[in-house]
Amino acid sequence: MTATPDSPRSHYPVAIVGAGALGLAFAARLAATGPVAMIARNAARAAELARGVQIGGQLRRLDVFAPNALPTADWAVLLVKTGDTDAAARLASALRPHGLLSLQNGLIEAELREACPALAAGQGVTTEGAYRDATGIHPSGAGETLLPPGFEDLAALFVRAGFVARVDPDIARARLAKLLVNLAINPLAALFRVPNGALLEPPHRVLLDTLVREALPVLRANGLDLDEGAALSRVHGVARATAANRASMLQDVLANRRTEIDAITGALLGMAETGGFEVPTHRAVHTLVRAVEHAATGTPSDRG
Repeated sequence: MTATPDSPRSHYPVAIVGAGALGLAFAARLAATGPVAMIARNAARAAELARGVQIGGQLRRLDVFAPNALPTADWAVLLVKTGDTDAAARLASALRPHGLLSLQNGLIEAELREACPALAAGQGVTTEGAYRDATGIHPSGAGETLLPPGFEDLAALFVRAGFVARVDPDIARARLAKLLVNLAINPLAALFRVPNGALLEPPHRVLLDTLVREALPVLRANGLDLDEGAALSRVHGVARATAANRASMLQDVLANRRTEIDAITGALLGMAETGGFEVPTHRAVHTLVRAVEHAATGTPSDRG
């Protein structure tokens, strides 16, 4: 199903899998410079989006497809919640792309490759932000998008659309740096229900910096090459650049959805246990976010 039935296409340079706030923001921006396929989770969602969606204050009509009527694409970009990775990756493989790029949170490249062993699949990082409210989708702070080697052609499409994007030869380090940002910002934004920029002010700032300092030895043991000053500067810079953004975990809490706390803080807890590190503040935050989830959704707060 497509939003432009008068001019259907069977093939696209790029397809976005995941019609959440960030996926729609990416699709709208890319569509300004070339054809983009927006892949919705089901036919009902595709029909809803095909009627048009407010993105950045403008009504945008994207080429939207349901899973049972897919085009093909040169590149597929995955922008779904980490819990949906396996199903979304298999859906993306049906597009028969040259490569599958994840811009999701957490560390999911191994899962991605397991789901799509025949594809060139890799996980990049982005600090672009977007949120949804009753009036539509709001891009909320320009960031940087880093792609793994082998995705040079896709990076060029991003740059042509106005993104700050490049291939990073040391993408594993970049993923750890993004995890550090998410570990500090996402849970606190969700617990205090504030936009990113508010975390730089009292009383939240002390907890933000504590989470950075506590996570840093664990991430450095796994390959992150930032010292404390650089780590704090990185997190503060992202919070400042995306000051108006509602972090994805905050959006999930406000919508009574399950969060990505296990993919983000849970990943750090696993590294800490393996390496023998103590991360009590992160454990407390993990417990609190799970409790908030349980109250809202009934999801067990002690799930494994």
